[in-house]
Amino acid sequence: GPPLPAHRKKHKKACKQRAAELKDEQLYSQGHERTEGDFCPICTLPIPLPTDDHSVFMECCVKRICNGCGLAALKRGVRDCVLCRAPSTDNDTDALARIQARVLKKDPEAMFFLAVQYINGDLGLKKNMRKAFELYTEAAELGSIEALFSLGNAYHEGKGVQEDKAKAVEFFAKAAKQGHVD
Repeated sequence: GPPLPAHRKKHKKACKQRAAELKDEQLYSQGHERTEGDFCPICTLPIPLPTDDHSVFMECCVKRICNGCGLAALKRGVRDCVLCRAPSTDNDTDALARIQARVLKKDPEAMFFLAVQYINGDLGLKKNMRKAFELYTEAAELGSIEALFSLGNAYHEGKGVQEDKAKAVEFFAKAAKQGHVD
């Protein structure tokens, strides 16, 4: 074939750099949308960030409702879950049983929630990073974006698994591509 232009080496580098920029643009432009779990299932409004501070987690149906809808229900005298009508509980054993029942049904959000309980030693559980990592892995395989991000953290910090910065970046990128905004 014809001889290659002398500037090809420079052109090839610029081309590769632009391809990487386009990939980054695609990756990071997707993170501006809120995930489905960031919206209250009752009023459908976005729950302000951080969602943990502005919502109530319902163990029975593994959903978050905004504090406004929770307060409105209390004012109407509704003490049970406003979504599934399960009786409310302040008992850790009952709450744990509800979450475990959802985990057995392969609910990724329940798995993610239970993993967090193992990390913090909540609901009467002993802290267990290895168990949390296993739950994050299964939840991520079933579609939990939060679990993908948490796997990135686990690999980054070496908690529940051997530290691996490259794997951490892999999981952070997967989570970002699917809309994680942290």
